[in-house]
Amino acid sequence: MAFDYIFRIAGKKLISLIALALNLDENFFEKVGALNDPLPFLRLLHYPGDVGFSDEEIYGASAHSDYGMITLLMTDGVDGLQICREKFKQPQVWEDVLHINDAFVVNIGDMMERWTNMLFRSTLHRVMPTGQERYSVAFFLDPNQECVVECLESCSSNSAPPRFSPIRSGDYLKERLKLTYGT
Repeated sequence: MAFDYIFRIAGKKLISLIALALNLDENFFEKVGALNDPLPFLRLLHYPGDVGFSDEEIYGASAHSDYGMITLLMTDGVDGLQICREKFKQPQVWEDVLHINDAFVVNIGDMMERWTNMLFRSTLHRVMPTGQERYSVAFFLDPNQECVVECLESCSSNSAPPRFSPIRSGDYLKERLKLTYGT
């Protein structure tokens, strides 16, 4: 079986579980079109072991959150992945992510954060060099480009109104890529 297929099945199952956790129908994200022709992306990542010496802090990957719905990550067990639970708090506190054999690391993406009105927060993470080469496989599951991402009814109230305006998934991705890469 191809990695892509395994990741798609696992991603869709996880999205169904997220829907249930939000008191929605387990097929909610399919019904709103998020999983009808989604934008899955599989990325093979390599972080060199030797990054040289410098007075500056060096990152394998600087602090960021993923743009889409969820990310599934398979790692080789080499340390270096860190998360920050409170991304808006200063100073940021970073925690190492421990490797668990035969398990995925799951990151909530920015679009899921928007849907859930920050009930589920996108994961701010980074990779720090450890002196060892590090390999991982990341599977990004992003909604269909035409899918409108807007606050779910079950995630807002008079005391917690929607924090984000509705936006088409494709427009959000273009906006984030432009901010990241300046194109």
